[in-house]
Amino acid sequence: MVDMVHSMRTFVRVVEAGTFTAVAKESNITTAQVSRAVSLLEDELHTLLLHRTTRHLSVTEAGAKYFERAKLILAELDNANVEARNAMSHAHGRLRVHAAPGLARGAVTAALIAYQAAHPDVSVDLEIAQSMPNLVEDGYDVSLIGSTQLPDSGYIAQKLGSCHAVLAASPDYIERYGMPSSADDLAQHTLLRLSCPGMPVDEWHLEGAGSSTIVSVKTSPFQSNSPDAMRYALHSGAGIGVVAPYNAVDDLRSGALVRVLPQLRVRQMNVYALYVSRRYLDAKTRTLVDFLRKQLTPALARIEQEIELLAQRDVAQHVSDGVAAPDRPTQQTPTASVQTVH
Repeated sequence: MVDMVHSMRTFVRVVEAGTFTAVAKESNITTAQVSRAVSLLEDELHTLLLHRTTRHLSVTEAGAKYFERAKLILAELDNANVEARNAMSHAHGRLRVHAAPGLARGAVTAALIAYQAAHPDVSVDLEIAQSMPNLVEDGYDVSLIGSTQLPDSGYIAQKLGSCHAVLAASPDYIERYGMPSSADDLAQHTLLRLSCPGMPVDEWHLEGAGSSTIVSVKTSPFQSNSPDAMRYALHSGAGIGVVAPYNAVDDLRSGALVRVLPQLRVRQMNVYALYVSRRYLDAKTRTLVDFLRKQLTPALARIEQEIELLAQRDVAQHVSDGVAAPDRPTQQTPTASVQTVH
């Protein structure tokens, strides 16, 4: 006798994941077992649900309709089972979290530690990587990223907060080449490029005073996808770069870095929690997302406020000292072109 619930659930996961292999990996069974479950369901329904080739898997018209109905049925069944076990109200188990390096170094790790302390039956496993993982195949519950634009992933995205990156350089670099007074001056400076998912690597979108400015950074002597590597390059006096506020605040506070063009900020970046699309979340994922939303939104606002206060302090100090910016040595190769949009 065919286990209809098992076969239906397997079919739904295959459609969501896109491959038999991904479902086999997450279920700890063989690919052949996954394929057989779908075949038994098709035999029971006398309907072809999936087109299979050696390199491609696609859903038939009948399969697409069945998929939508099956998802609703399984969601209702799962909700009844979860409520019976009281799992919706009690967070427990292992929670696998991915975070981009800059976020992990900043407010996210502190928030995760606070979450675990508030939910002692949950163990948090934080993995740090710049690229966004495949949540199903890699087995993550939540991915935390900062981006100006989310890639089309099919995941559910919950906005946790927003912030603006800033331009920064070392005091040594500013002493040698001078402080830019406008975005146009950036064309005479060495600009360093940070590669991040969801953000253009060759354009800086700066905002301020009712206008926006696009700085095109077509070439750069240094580019990295690591915020820590970028901070090291900036500390070394290699040039001017974009730094997320949660990575910049300590350096700006200590004076290791100085704010460049404090009247301008990089276009708003949002911090998101991504998780697999399903109607009902288990308690540990749901409570984590709720906890992060309450923690990160005010934390990011406080960081931005402090950065603006630090910029005002530095400007006031510069004026009181009466120190004029040194003449800039001529740069051999301009690295930026600037377009202002009102």
